[in-house]
Amino acid sequence: MAAAAAELQRVVDVEIDDGGVFKYVLLRVRPRAAGASEPGKEVVRGHGWAEYHADIYDRAAAELEPQGFDCECLGGGRISHQSREKKIHVYGYSVGFGRANHSVTTEKLKAKYPDYEITWADEGY
Repeated sequence: MAAAAAELQRVVDVEIDDGGVFKYVLLRVRPRAAGASEPGKEVVRGHGWAEYHADIYDRAAAELEPQGFDCECLGGGRISHQSREKKIHVYGYSVGFGRANHSVTTEKLKAKYPDYEITWADEGY
């Protein structure tokens, strides 16, 4: 169990673009060796290059699976990242994956950007 937790520490909690409005996904990542009994951890991935939420999921899975991790998409949405104003707003949903738990996403973002104003809403697309 401790080894699995140590492995998870290698996975970055948040990888999002430096600014703009873009799609994001909330993923649960588990060490493959630990199996389904390991709770894993949630990570946020958001990028402007993605036409679909699945594009972000596919790339994250392609990066993490060779390192021995399983990925599960918990949902998606959009992020508005205004780096100059130090504001992030999380909202919306993914047609394919459903709505992510934006409160979980927001907590992850607050840990990475402690000096930002970070908000979320279920409204909007």
